[in-house]
Amino acid sequence: MTIRVLLADDQALLRGAFRVLIDAEDDMEVVGEAADGREAVELARATKPDIVLMDIRRPGADGLGATAAICGDAELAGTRVLILTTFEIDEYVAQALRAGAGGFLGKGADPKELLAAVRTVAAGDALLSPAATRAVIDQFLAQPDPAASAAVTAERLAVLTAREREVMSMAATGLTNEEIAERMYVSPFTVRTHVHRAMAKLDARDRAQLVAIAYQSGLVPPGRPA
Repeated sequence: MTIRVLLADDQALLRGAFRVLIDAEDDMEVVGEAADGREAVELARATKPDIVLMDIRRPGADGLGATAAICGDAELAGTRVLILTTFEIDEYVAQALRAGAGGFLGKGADPKELLAAVRTVAAGDALLSPAATRAVIDQFLAQPDPAASAAVTAERLAVLTAREREVMSMAATGLTNEEIAERMYVSPFTVRTHVHRAMAKLDARDRAQLVAIAYQSGLVPPGRPA
C-alpha cells in the first residue's frame, strides 16, 4: 500500500527536498505541495492524502489553523497530520496535538527519521518519544484547557475496561507498545488491540489524542514517571 503524502511548507526548496526523498521510496508518493495553511486545507480536501507533513515553524502560523481544519473535517477522517517544527517542545506543538495532529518531528531529524515518522503516523501510531510525551503533556496539555475540559471528563472514561484504562495510562507516560507488553506480560499485539479499542470508544483520532485525553481527564496526573 502506498502512503500518499501532502507537503505543507512555505519554503519551496525544502518542499522540493522532501519530495525527492519521499518519492524515492517504494511505499510513498507526494500527491501535492502547499505553500500555506489555506492551500494545505484545500489540497487535503482535493487529494485525500494519508499524511500531511505540516510546518508550524512561525508563531501564529496558519499551520495550526490548517491542522485543526484538516483534523476536524469528517471527510478527511483517514488523513493524519505530522507536524514539522524547529523546536520540538513548544506551545505550538501542544496546540497542534490538541487540534488532532498525530505527532511531531523536529526539523533537525535526518532523512531516515523523517521516513520512519511518516510510516509511524500513517499506521495510526503517535510519533511521540517518551521524553517528548512527558514534556509536552506536563507543560501544556495537562494545564486546564477551557475548550477541552467540558468534553473531556473522568466520566467519559467509564466506557473503558480496567485493562484499557491501564494500557491508556501507560501510553500516556510515553511507553511504547513493546514496553507496555513487558510490564503487563502480554504481547505487543494485545496492547495495540487495547489501545485501538480505547481510541474507538473515546473517539480519539490516534494515539496522540488518546494521550491528551488521559491527562485532560485526570486519568494520569502531570509529572507521573514512566
